[in-house]
Order: sequence, then C-alpha cells, then structure tokens
Amino acid sequence: MRGLNNKKNILITTMTFIIIFLLLLLVIHAYVYWHVWTMLPFTSTWKTAILSAMTLSFACLFLYLSPAQDKMPMMIARFVYELGTSWLIIFLYLFLIYLLIDICIIFHLFSRSITIYSVPFSVGITMFIVLLLFCGNVRYNHKYKRELDIKTSKFVKKPYKLLMCSDLHLGYNNTKDEFKRWVDLINDEKPDIILIAGDIIDGNIRPLEEENIAKVFKSLNAPIYACLGNHEYLAGKERSISFYKECGIQLLVDSVTTFNELNIIGRDDKYNPSRQSLHTLTKSLDNTRFTILLDHQPYNLEEAASCGIDLQLSGHTHHGQIWPINWVTDIIYECAYGEYDKGKTKYFISSGLGIWGGKFRICTTSEYLVINIDK
Repeated sequence: MRGLNNKKNILITTMTFIIIFLLLLLVIHAYVYWHVWTMLPFTSTWKTAILSAMTLSFACLFLYLSPAQDKMPMMIARFVYELGTSWLIIFLYLFLIYLLIDICIIFHLFSRSITIYSVPFSVGITMFIVLLLFCGNVRYNHKYKRELDIKTSKFVKKPYKLLMCSDLHLGYNNTKDEFKRWVDLINDEKPDIILIAGDIIDGNIRPLEEENIAKVFKSLNAPIYACLGNHEYLAGKERSISFYKECGIQLLVDSVTTFNELNIIGRDDKYNPSRQSLHTLTKSLDNTRFTILLDHQPYNLEEAASCGIDLQLSGHTHHGQIWPINWVTDIIYECAYGEYDKGKTKYFISSGLGIWGGKFRICTTSEYLVINIDK
C-alpha cells in the first residue's frame, strides 16, 4: 500500500509540474509572439505565416509528448521530435533576447520606437539565432574525451582502463548511424570494461527495435555494465530491461558484481522511491577491493562517502545542455558536472555522450570519460 501511495504521489507531482510548465510556456509564447509581430517589417500576411510556423513547431512538442508519435511513420516521428524539441531552444533564446531589449528600454538605453518594424533588429536577431544553433550543433557532434587517473591503495593486480559514458538517449534523435560513430570512439580506446551510468534509452523502445540497435551494442569490444536511468522508466522498465539483455549489457539494478578485483555497484534510479539504500548494498562488500558505484542521478553524494565508495559515476544533469540552463543545474546539484571529491570518495558527473532533444551544446560538452586505475 505504501508503494502504491508513493507512485500515486509521484504521478500527481509529475502531472502538476507538467501543467504548470505548459501554462508558463503559453504565457511566455504570447510574450514572444507579440515581440515578433511588432518587430518584423513585413505585411500582416507574412507575419501570420511566420507565427503559424512557430505555432506548428510548438505543436510538434505536444505531438512528441503524446502517444500519437508512435503511430507515425519513422521519418515523420523523427521530424516531429527534432522540430518540437529544437523549438524549445530557439524559443528560449528569443525570450531572453526580447527580455534584454525590454530591460534596455526600461533603463532608457534606447527607445522602443526603433524596434518597431525594424529591419536591423529582425535581421540581427535571426542571424544571431542561426549562428548560435550552428555552433551549438558543431559542438554537440564533437565528442570530448575526458581522462581521470586514480591511484589507489586497494588491491588491484594490474592497471585497469575503464570507459564511462552516460545519457546516450538513443531513439528518434540519436540514430543507429550516429551510435556507430560513438562505438568506434569507444573501441579505439581499448578499455577493459565499459560503464554506462543510465539513460541509454531516450524514452521509447520503438526506434531502437526498428534499427536493431542491439546489434550495434554487440560490436563493442569490452564487457558492458550499466544502471537504469529515469528515461528507462519513461520507456517502460520491463521493456528496457529486456532490451538491455538483448544488447548483452550486464544491467545492475540495486545489485553488486565484480570484475576481477573491482567491485561494481549499480543502483536502481531515484525515480523508484523504493530502491534499496546504499548502506544495504554495501554492507557485505569486500572493502579491500576498489569499489565503483553507478548511480544515474547525482543526489545525496554524502551517501557514497559514508559507505566507503571509492568512485561514484553519474550523469543525468547534461550540465544543462545549453546556457543558461547549466547555471540552473549548478544551483540544483551539489556537483552538476565534472570531477568532485568528498571524504575519500571521488565522483565524476558526466554531461553525457548523447543528448535529449535538439542537438545543440551551448557552453557545455558531449563527452566520454577514460578512467585509469593503478597503484
């Protein structure tokens, strides 16, 4: 009964958040639409066409969030996903630009009259958005290699090379061909093992099955260990677990395994309020071994330190994906990105190899981590 109540509370909280978020989107869209209408130096017919295109892009976001997307032909489903989620980013920067203009007007830095039917403002804003998205896409497609060298007093017979990544978000946006390129990057490193800290799946199994992504996973030249992320729950936990098995991934859900002298713990995602505590998972561990924790969401970092974990690997934050959302994640999380130390525990929170939504990285990176463990 308690578990049922927890699920009900989560559902109510999630729905409340979605409703508030959508209402806020509508209000801010009205603000942006008004600025677009007053600034563009076009006839009413052209302005109506442009605002209609903006509305269609916004509608694609709702289509992506609805079950209707799964019934569309794959090409259309991808278009709806990419247009709808990319529009969120365009919309954010339009809102910030118009907000900045209004602030300048309030402080009498220039008159509103020069922004009405303005060719310079319209062209300048359009060119800025286009250039920003182009650079953001280039930055996303470049995968950064991070390295972490760890010296340990724990028992290890030989040096180990681990490759860690998170947040692949394979699906309608990150396709088979793109994933093959990532697999080549990983195989080139020749790691002893591969660790994936959740969100392999973007939110829907259908595109993974149709493209036979499992076959691509089997071309990775090292054992793969992974934990669940919140998007595996969005895709359906049981279907996600079945997909992991098909891929040959050793999924750790509140469980512990060993790879030679290394302990590897995989926690269930925080999305499950009934997941086991870290103290329960570690109480019978051999502490003479180097212990690695995979925990998708980097909350309550003190738990790993108090349980004697040597290295915690997490993802989930994407480091905000774009500016200024990275500032927001820095406020929300004790460590939203990068290397961190607490007690004797080392942490690395990755910004992710893939991405959710539009393929743009602005002031953040897409990356994978190479970890070298030695005495």
